[in-house]
Amino acid sequence: SGFRMMDSMRTELVSAIHLQEVELQDKPAETRRDGTSNQKFTVEEAVETIGFGRFHILLFLIMGATSIVEAMEIMLLAVASPEIRCEWHLDDWQVALVSTMVFVGFMVCGVLSGYLADRYGRWKVVVGGFVWSSYFSLLTSFAPTYGWFIFMRSMVGCGVAGVSQGFVLKTEFIPAKYRAFLLPLATIFWMTGSVLIIVLGMLVVPTLGWRWMIRLSITPSVILLFLFKFIPESARYNVSAGNIDAAIRTLQWIARMNRASLPPGRLEEPAVKDRGNWRILLSSSLRRTSLLLWYSWFVASFVYYGSVLSSSELLEKNLLCVTNADREHQVKHRHEDGLCYCIPFGTSDYQTLLISSLGEVALVPINIALLNVFGRKTTLTVLQLITAVLFMMVNICTTMFGFTVLLFLLRSLVSMNFNVVYIYTAEVYPTVARSLGMGFCTSFSRIGGMIAPFIAQVLMSQSVILALTPFTVACVVCALGNFLLPIETRGRALLD
Repeated sequence: SGFRMMDSMRTELVSAIHLQEVELQDKPAETRRDGTSNQKFTVEEAVETIGFGRFHILLFLIMGATSIVEAMEIMLLAVASPEIRCEWHLDDWQVALVSTMVFVGFMVCGVLSGYLADRYGRWKVVVGGFVWSSYFSLLTSFAPTYGWFIFMRSMVGCGVAGVSQGFVLKTEFIPAKYRAFLLPLATIFWMTGSVLIIVLGMLVVPTLGWRWMIRLSITPSVILLFLFKFIPESARYNVSAGNIDAAIRTLQWIARMNRASLPPGRLEEPAVKDRGNWRILLSSSLRRTSLLLWYSWFVASFVYYGSVLSSSELLEKNLLCVTNADREHQVKHRHEDGLCYCIPFGTSDYQTLLISSLGEVALVPINIALLNVFGRKTTLTVLQLITAVLFMMVNICTTMFGFTVLLFLLRSLVSMNFNVVYIYTAEVYPTVARSLGMGFCTSFSRIGGMIAPFIAQVLMSQSVILALTPFTVACVVCALGNFLLPIETRGRALLD
């Protein structure tokens, strides 16, 4: 019996040492007298423990594909503007109003979709927005008049606002150390959408017209609808809504896909009743961040769509100061008998737009390096200052090749800037207000999108330098404002 007692003591001692080692590696655990574990873990700890794997690749591809569709809807206007100008004999302000109405729809529905996503779930809002935008995009191709066209496009913008909540859904599943790598890499999908709509315009518009371009452009949307069933609702949202069982099922499914396991113990986080409350965004801890972010989003959208629409306008109306212009680019935009003089895009114009769109992914490795080395705030400042310089350089007399290179670099910088703003916003807000925070930010960004067409398409006809100056000034002011952001989110866990 003495030997048995000694063996028992040794066994207990070894078990105690082993338990101590586990506790040092993981979260300290409590054990009840009956031997059952009282250890708890949060969704953040579960996401980090599961790590990166097959689920995240699937998530990256499917949610990335939504960016393809979103980009095609937004970039469609840059490709179709010469065609609708000709069909309905539109003035410059009427062409600009088309883009503005898309962003009006986006702005109005941006806050609404954020509120609904925080109250009722991210997945429902993303899928609903996707169906909505695809349906109204198809209807746009049958628009009998200019009035119906801009109404349908505003409805498309409303749906795209819901689709943009997919960024929040994606961010909430990605471990902290992978966010600065995966989220900028998603730019590839936006660039793919931009390229697809330009190629579609090049192949379809000259023969079948812009209406068939729109009809064919919704094909990816139909395919993608069948893939959403592979994306679960955000576990962070389910926990905040008090639906612990659904969150556990989601995390277990992800762990099985990644061939990993959940942390020991049980998932336990308090439900939050105050979800989707706008007052959280203006609380003492977040007020300055929110106000500065709203301006940053305004500028990000203002300069992004300014660069896209400016390039389209400069090419369509041949407003460039080109030292070696060919005969095609010497024809100037003008009015005859009060009607629109049509200058449809030539092959070389489509090629220039195509090359500039490729610029959106060319500097992604630099973007990733800046985010990981210098953090979000410094990266935003650097990108905005360089963007300001490039905007002014567009006015310099150069060759067509030189202009294409400038446009390529400008699109790279404005795209990178938009990326960083997206990442910072998704990281800085807590789960209970993350979608609403993103919704408010995207709504402010659409104000920039609403104003950009009138600068890039109306003012550009009067003076190229006058049109480029507002974009430059906005970037410089925003760069200075970034120094006042109180929080750096690099490497920080998402707040619940």
